[in-house]
Amino acid sequence: MSTKRAGWFRPLWHSATGKFGIIVIAVVVLTAIVSLFWTPFSPEQANVDDRWLGPGWPHLLGTDNGGRDMLTHIMLGARTTVVVAVGAAVISTIIGIALACLATLTTRLVREAMATLIDVLLAFPVLIIAAMLASIAGQSLWVVVFAVGIGFGVNMARVTRPELRRVLSSDFVLAGKAAGLTTAQNVWRHVLPNIAPVYIVQLSWSMGVAVLAEAGLSYIGFGASANDPSWGRLLSETQAFINVHPLAVIWPGLAISLTVLALNLLGDKLRETTDPTLSRRMVKSMPAPMPTVTA
Repeated sequence: MSTKRAGWFRPLWHSATGKFGIIVIAVVVLTAIVSLFWTPFSPEQANVDDRWLGPGWPHLLGTDNGGRDMLTHIMLGARTTVVVAVGAAVISTIIGIALACLATLTTRLVREAMATLIDVLLAFPVLIIAAMLASIAGQSLWVVVFAVGIGFGVNMARVTRPELRRVLSSDFVLAGKAAGLTTAQNVWRHVLPNIAPVYIVQLSWSMGVAVLAEAGLSYIGFGASANDPSWGRLLSETQAFINVHPLAVIWPGLAISLTVLALNLLGDKLRETTDPTLSRRMVKSMPAPMPTVTA
């Protein structure tokens, strides 16, 4: 690991919130990868004689109303969660950067048109857009990914546009222009790295809300299709029998809550460790070390 990477990773790992976020996200990603090759039971395997079993061997998290293994479906749901979070992050980043650049670096007419378009698109909630697309295109995991990615891409453009203007007026960007760099080169070398801290927080938030959006839409029947395992659908199925076996509702709800919390905490801590102004402010606020007295 290089010195530069270790410089921000060390405080991230040594903080309680950063360590919590890293561990939870790593567990979710690792679970999703493992589920591609192995699960304790087949997802289609059901045994009515094993309905509503509590945690134990061989069903470590118990079973549902059909006698299906809960751990197996939690593992498969992690795969869907990772796809939604990463897919929404990639799409929102591309859309956000493109819209912010068009609203800042182009002619006055284009800038005003893009600013109006961003304001209009922000009037439509992400969940409503996803539900509308799902009703038209049918239940699909990719409908949710694109809907959330587009919604938060517009939000990212709105948030980063003022930051982009500030960076573009800085001395090092003007010096790059004087040195002969093109607009694209200046944006790639100087602008994007300096607005990265803002994007990191926005990305973590969009990934967390993407997980919530997919779970919520699947819960009401507008999210992933029946072929895509989902924590939201699992929560909906077990919630109907909460009076019979309340423990079964805990596992998908806990998985959703911990994943969203970890994404938000990790994003906040990443901003602290990657934003130079915040880092300097934190250093100044730290108490001075006590002098060492030698005999």
